[in-house]
Parts: sequence; C-alpha cells; structure tokens
Amino acid sequence: MTQSNIHHNQQLASLAEQLAQTQTSTKQKLKLLIHVGTPKTGTTSLQRYLDKKQRKLRALGILYPHNLDTMPNPNTPKHQWFEKNLLTTHTENFVANFRNIINQIKPNTHTIILSSEGIFNYWWDFPTQSKSILSELNSLFEVNIWVWFREPVSFIESYYKQCIRNPKVSSNPCYGKDLSVAQMLDIDWFVQHLDYQGFVNDCQGLFGEDSVYAFEYNGDVVQQVSQRLGLATPHDNPTPRQNQSLNAASVNILRVINRYNLKAKDKEQLLPHIKQMNTLLDGHAKDNLLDEESKQRVLQLVKPTNFVHQVTTSMGKD
Repeated sequence: MTQSNIHHNQQLASLAEQLAQTQTSTKQKLKLLIHVGTPKTGTTSLQRYLDKKQRKLRALGILYPHNLDTMPNPNTPKHQWFEKNLLTTHTENFVANFRNIINQIKPNTHTIILSSEGIFNYWWDFPTQSKSILSELNSLFEVNIWVWFREPVSFIESYYKQCIRNPKVSSNPCYGKDLSVAQMLDIDWFVQHLDYQGFVNDCQGLFGEDSVYAFEYNGDVVQQVSQRLGLATPHDNPTPRQNQSLNAASVNILRVINRYNLKAKDKEQLLPHIKQMNTLLDGHAKDNLLDEESKQRVLQLVKPTNFVHQVTTSMGKD
C-alpha cells in the first residue's frame, strides 16, 4: 500500500469516528443524497431553492449544508468542492468539507443533500483513487445518486456551449477551444458524456444497484424535488429559469476569444459583456449550432437509458 493510500485511509477512518459520535442514538446510516445535474436541467434553480428552504428542510431532518467559510465564495448554494477535490485526489480537503457537514448535523437529521453538476461533467476524469474514496463513502452513508438527463440532442448542444464557455485546461481537449459541434463529436472525451446508462452503471458499481435514480428531464425539476422532500404546496408556481442559454452569435464570439491564449481570470472578466450581448442579440441569432448530420450522429451515439418515471415518494426517515 502506498503512503498516499495509507494517508487517505487514515483520513476516512477519522471521519467515520466523528460521524459515529453524532449517531449515538441510532445505528442506522445517514442518507447522503448526491444530486449531480446534468447541465441545463434546472440545477442552478434547484440549488437556490434548497438553499432558500434550509430551515424548513432542517425541521424535516434534511440537511442542505453550508460550505466551509475558508472556501472561495463560501455562500454559493452548490458544493463544487466535491468534484474539485476528487479531481486532484486532495483527500484532506475532501474530508475537511465532510467534517464541516457533520458539524451541522442535528439530532433529527436523517438525510444530507449535496448538489453539483460538475460531478457528472468530470466523472470520467476522476482518478482511480478518487473512485476508491467515493466507494468508501458508501461505508459511511447510505448513498443515493439523483441525476436528470435531457433529450440527447439538446443536451449535447448545451454541453458544447459549456465547453466553449469554460477556460482552457491543458489536459482537456474541449474546454476553451475554437471548435464546432461536429468537431467535438469526433473527440471521445466529449462523446462519452452521451453514455447516460454508462454513468448510471458506474455509480451502481460504487454505491449499489438500487442507489441511482435517473430521471428524464421534462421541465420543472424544483417542483419534482419539492414534492419528493415534502415541501410542495398547492400554491407553488413554476420555477423561472435562472441561466439564459447562449445563442449562436455569442458562441461564435466566444470561439473567436478562444483563439487567444487568455488566462482564466481574463476570460472570466469578459463573460458579463458576453451575457449582455447575448441578451441584445437573442432575437436575431436564430442559427442552429447542430446541422442535421450532427443531430443524426448524436442520436446514433446515445444508448438506451433506464429512467425512473416519477419522483413522488416523500423523503421521510425510514
């Protein structure tokens, strides 16, 4: 066993000890519900909703935890530390974030919810050691994965836009590049994100066959989840979209910007201006990013997925 593996085992063992001290009255594992997106399935709306409803959730025994104060932008309502520390196999930081969560557990807590769509986006980039860490989580918690998948053509268009928008990463063949959709469909890393069932199978291998809930995205995820958590009321209105999608004109502008070797922070400063132009051009930029040939390629690449058809059962303590 390597020194790195010994260290990560020690970290997880100490986490298990801290968790056990919070569960003196019951031997039943806490549920850890991990919402992993995917892109453009109402993730931002859901995160803001859960963050806003923290007090009501706590009364129901459900914890949507705050992030560590020492993190950049600690008040963000999502948990990006999860995938970032798995990407770098930074076990110490990963465990520190879970210690912070455990410190927020109350006597009535039976479920913890984490949310970050980056978990799906980076799934195929996680090193083997990080997958091992995920497997160890299953010994500490009853892990459930919730994932919403879009119709594949609309998903690949959204994911393409996200890749174009992202800053360059030397190890990534798509982020921050001047490429068309057709060109990205020639890249294995990009195409593997269409393997919805493969992602489900991987998660089942780590957390158990009954641990993964894959839903077909049909609109308002917030209302689906609020019903599941027992928060829905007859007066709830449809949830407004939080993020406006980039139109073809904005994508083309970003592709020009991507030709230059900009630092991530410099590109980030340009994005508010891109968003303004996106709004102004929205009524004019009607071009399709995917031609018919690309659409057919996407439909040929995607594999059948076993979806859960409803989110109706209330999230009570078993």
